[in-house]
Amino acid sequence: MILVINTSGAGIEFALDGRHKSVPTEKQSVALPAECEKFLAECGAKWSDLSAIGVVVGPGSFTGVRLGIAYAKGLGLGLNIPVVGINAFELYLAATPDAFVAIESGRGDFFVASPITAPQTMSIDELETRQMECPRTVGHMPFDITLGAKIVRAKLDAGDTAPAVPMYLRPSYAEENKKCCNN
Repeated sequence: MILVINTSGAGIEFALDGRHKSVPTEKQSVALPAECEKFLAECGAKWSDLSAIGVVVGPGSFTGVRLGIAYAKGLGLGLNIPVVGINAFELYLAATPDAFVAIESGRGDFFVASPITAPQTMSIDELETRQMECPRTVGHMPFDITLGAKIVRAKLDAGDTAPAVPMYLRPSYAEENKKCCNN
């Protein structure tokens, strides 16, 4: 069984064996361990049933992405199972392979990717032109996290054992606002 965890947006999401749960919370760090354990129990699963963990690595909330990855890596280490990073673009494109993915960033621009466009940020003006490269645009609705297990399985079958790392498409607020001192 592959557990998929998403903390990249508001709340927490889990998927396991086609089952899905979304948990609204303002304190992901407090809720994540208890809600994960509760979700496994609701699915009739035990920790020892897991063969891998998929974790959404972004784009999304800087803190949420880091929290999810850290939690997944801790579980993976303790259970001695692989942790595989998956990004939101992979989830959208698993459902709609020919789409242009445009996710509002919350900062007046969009996180975008498509089969022919590498993940990046884009202004609305550029987005309006570039999205025409694909027959449809997605990203305005949530992705289907239940597709995460299929992506994780495919990566493991292909020997992709790269560590799960955050997908940052721009600097954090702290990096953007840091003052440089030349002493």
